[in-house]
Amino acid sequence: MTLLTPEVSASVPAFGPDTDPLEVIGWALQAHPDLVMPSAFNLNGVVLLDLAARAGYTGDVLFVDTGYHFPETLATRDRLAERYPQLNFVTLNAGASPDDGQTPDGLYATNPDACCAARKVEPLQRHLKSRNPSALLNARSRDQASTRADIPFVEDGARRKINPLAYWTREQLEVYATAHDLPVNPLYFDGFLSIGCWPCTRAVRPGEDARAGRWAGQGKTECGLWAGEQRL
Repeated sequence: MTLLTPEVSASVPAFGPDTDPLEVIGWALQAHPDLVMPSAFNLNGVVLLDLAARAGYTGDVLFVDTGYHFPETLATRDRLAERYPQLNFVTLNAGASPDDGQTPDGLYATNPDACCAARKVEPLQRHLKSRNPSALLNARSRDQASTRADIPFVEDGARRKINPLAYWTREQLEVYATAHDLPVNPLYFDGFLSIGCWPCTRAVRPGEDARAGRWAGQGKTECGLWAGEQRL
């Protein structure tokens, strides 16, 4: 059995569905001063970055370069790093490319789980093992997909996962991003409501949930960071 640190075993406030994400982040910063934030810089992630900065977060923002990211995603990362100099943007697996030998050609099509495991999950897991933070601040929300419909503000485990945006809808995120003039990935406005690697991402069709364009037709809805045997 994995034992939790004293910080992780500490009680969680009685947050409710209407709790302000800033309140959740503020509590997280007090309970977990070693908190780190993984991000792929989707709409949720950009909003969370701004909220975290407003709450006083000055820690690491972890981005995994799979070698298959859209140029627009990398440009969004750079714009965010410029906008928030108080945050430490860390690119893991930097310089990855489709022909770097990490995975066989076309693995994303024949075995997307294996491709995600090698190019995304493993680099992040390796980094977290070396740093061993007690908690992760992440941007998942309930309305992104059916697989996320029940996530709470705080998930306990070997490493706590804190989800300040759990109850926010896409409409709320869009209103916030517009009001604060946030640098949203331009692909979002072309219907790419959840943006991963270019071989495995398409625009979302009317009536589909926000993550329907990820691994479409592959019977896969999560990369493995938040679900499965190697989940964080």
